[in-house]
Amino acid sequence: MIIEIDNLSAPELQPFLCTNENQLLHWNEPEQGLFIAESPKVIRRALAAGYAPISLLCERKYISGQARDIIEQCGEIPVYTADSDILTEITGFKLTQGVLCAMRRHPLPDAEQICQNASRIAVLEDIMNQTNVGAIFRSAAALGMDAVLLTPACSDPLYRRSVRVSMGTVFQIPWAYLDRNSPDYVTFLKEKSFRTAAMALRNDTLCIDDERLSSASRLAVILGTEGDGLKESTIVNCDYTVKIPMFHDVDSLNVAAASAVAFWELRKKTETYPK
Repeated sequence: MIIEIDNLSAPELQPFLCTNENQLLHWNEPEQGLFIAESPKVIRRALAAGYAPISLLCERKYISGQARDIIEQCGEIPVYTADSDILTEITGFKLTQGVLCAMRRHPLPDAEQICQNASRIAVLEDIMNQTNVGAIFRSAAALGMDAVLLTPACSDPLYRRSVRVSMGTVFQIPWAYLDRNSPDYVTFLKEKSFRTAAMALRNDTLCIDDERLSSASRLAVILGTEGDGLKESTIVNCDYTVKIPMFHDVDSLNVAAASAVAFWELRKKTETYPK
């Protein structure tokens, strides 16, 4: 159902106008909240993962172009459309790929479920930068991680920027939050038979290519926020502290870049490359 926009204050457009993503998270309480998927590729991945579309906001030229198959797949939901300058006024930014989709969230699994069938898990501790969260998810999905766990202080992976930076891989790899009431998550992981590897800048570290890491049957790779890094208590409780050797006196990488190096090196080596 194509609807030309002539009233920017129409209540149906509020999810796209909303700049408070926490408000979207709680939009339908007590039902699951909403999130916004941006760009055709990201929307297609969300649909393929079973997320239910609520409405689309689409630049007019995309209706018969890049968004045509998406509109067909979404059925009878409203498709709000206008020229690019009007959409910029609505969203507050220029759409780079012309399509936004308001979608309903899924109930999240718990950390226990996530751990059951995983041999390689990425753990994000208090990472709040949405760009970094999205980039880490993309690397985790591409480079052999089975799942992602996040501490409660992490930014929501379904915030718009994280979804966009991840290129929709947040829909392709299982993830969950760790229990807010059980801050000692390292012990939880050990109880699930994971060896725990803290990525941290210390002298008493293993090199990232150490065989003890790659040969572990179950391994949790733990990454901390920019600047402060991991909590000291986390580092002390982990089985290993791991560093990436660097040249030219560079002491650290951005956490998203470090995650890509770590995931590739610490993937389970017995697995064959995908074709």
